Amino acid sequence: MTDKKALADAAAAAVDTGELVRLLQKMVQIRSYSAGGEEGTIARYMQDYLSRMGLDSKLQEVQPNRYNVLSTLKGTGGGGGEAHSLMFNGHLDTNPAGEGWTKDPLGGEVDEKFIYGIGVSNMKAADAAYVGGLAGVMKAGIKLRADVLLAHVVGELQGGVGTVHMIKSGVRTDRFIVGEPTDCNAVTMHAGSIEVELTVFGRTRHLSKMEEAVDAIAITIEALERFKAMRFTGPDTPDHKAVRRVACGVIRGGLGPEFHEWRPSLMADRCMIKFSARFSVGQTPETVLADLAREMEVLKARHPGMDYQLKRNAEGQRLFMGPFAVNRNADIVQTMVRAHRAVTGHDPEVGPVGPARFYGTDAAHLADAGMIGLVYGPGGRYNTMPDERVDLPDLFTAARVYARAIVETCL
Repeated sequence: MTDKKALADAAAAAVDTGELVRLLQKMVQIRSYSAGGEEGTIARYMQDYLSRMGLDSKLQEVQPNRYNVLSTLKGTGGGGGEAHSLMFNGHLDTNPAGEGWTKDPLGGEVDEKFIYGIGVSNMKAADAAYVGGLAGVMKAGIKLRADVLLAHVVGELQGGVGTVHMIKSGVRTDRFIVGEPTDCNAVTMHAGSIEVELTVFGRTRHLSKMEEAVDAIAITIEALERFKAMRFTGPDTPDHKAVRRVACGVIRGGLGPEFHEWRPSLMADRCMIKFSARFSVGQTPETVLADLAREMEVLKARHPGMDYQLKRNAEGQRLFMGPFAVNRNADIVQTMVRAHRAVTGHDPEVGPVGPARFYGTDAAHLADAGMIGLVYGPGGRYNTMPDERVDLPDLFTAARVYARAIVETCL
């Protein structure tokens, strides 16, 4: 019987870190801001690169000048059911670069520790590491039984429009890895997200008679504290509770629908907040809204004369990204744990890990389509900030772990 461990060792050792860095530099240098039709240039570059590498690489148009790049290394078949096809899924679109950069956001600069650039953490480093890992397998001359698919998609930052389009076109694999930046930890659960708007209606009085007022601002602040502390309906395990969170990003208070603010000695009769609620598998947007309304009914009973309106924000073109979960004992999870241990000498964290547990990712769409996988990728510590960067050792670790995972899953 073929020694998978020896072949996995060979594949990881064959990863060309110099070529990996050069590829990632080029990817960073191609601007691909989300939602503006910019991804066409990088998609064509990747399709050409992967075709020259020997993959069957095709462009799949999602919207004008926005393409998924679907690149397949075909397996030989057979394997008695032990081999599983494997998809590496990652988005090519990035956030825009804001203020405060000291590096060129599109420079792809490299020093002894990091590679820098907009989108390098979220998530071009993983996109390149997929390629590096598979190239290592091919360089080592390993013949796989099952297919490997590199799905470089668009529009994840809009809720996953590229991945949803790909799934609707019929693309499936047995297993998947999404390389969103997890600092090379194995994320087996992350939150779903909805945005909510709450308006509290009170009763104004001059501050000389504030005891007779129903202070909309004070009640709204009380409501927000209740939301942050509330118990969500649904599964109540430590993992499920770990991905639940409420945070407010917008608040406005004053008098009337116009929120008049020129007379602050009058108590506000209206206050509006917009906030995001993160929730777990086993819950829905409807159950979350019901939980929030329950808390508001408590306040309504406590503050006679107060009323409220609670509604889910319209998300425009952004698709809904639900929560994600996979069993920690799933074969692909344990494969990644073993691969990470072999490369680094220690186990990754496994579960609803760190900030990544509050992400939305395309893993939710893939799992909803019946595929089994997890989220594991380089970057995270310096994600979505000026001078966004990825530790070079993490980039190399990810590529070697991916190479090992390909051998163990697809051979």
